[in-house]
Amino acid sequence: MTIHDENPFLDPEPDQARRLRGRLGGAVTLWTSGTPADRAGLTVSSLMVAGGEPAYVLALLDPDSDLLATLEETGRGVVQVLEWRHRQLAEMFAGQAPAPGGTFAQAAFDQTDYGPRLSDVTTWAWVSLTGRRDVGWSAEVSCRLDRLEIGEEHEPLIHRRGRYLAQ
Repeated sequence: MTIHDENPFLDPEPDQARRLRGRLGGAVTLWTSGTPADRAGLTVSSLMVAGGEPAYVLALLDPDSDLLATLEETGRGVVQVLEWRHRQLAEMFAGQAPAPGGTFAQAAFDQTDYGPRLSDVTTWAWVSLTGRRDVGWSAEVSCRLDRLEIGEEHEPLIHRRGRYLAQ
């Protein structure tokens, strides 16, 4: 048996931009859109809020995601700030963990005019899509913040360097 001092699974040509993004970290959100018959969701941590009247949220989404297609079709969505207790749900909506019966069967959601809202989140926003452009390997979306609910924050879910962290 040979012992190596390097990681045998390390990518020989790592994506440096992805590595930088991982070191920045960020709050984990769940974006949802659609109706009970046709809804989609995606875990998103690449986003920022632009203050103003009105205020906006800008996010990088997977251009091939069902969420982006549904958001473009309906023009509306819900952005929910997740907490530590939602980490398994975040993995499911990211496509990294199995979701028997589908992702929306894993938790309680309230249907709104903007899409499904996770029932137990304390901080969420209703958004309206105002623009989309392709940036790198992502789709950058711009959404107007139509309504905000800012609640208690007990244990925010943070994603940094490929791991979920509690603050």
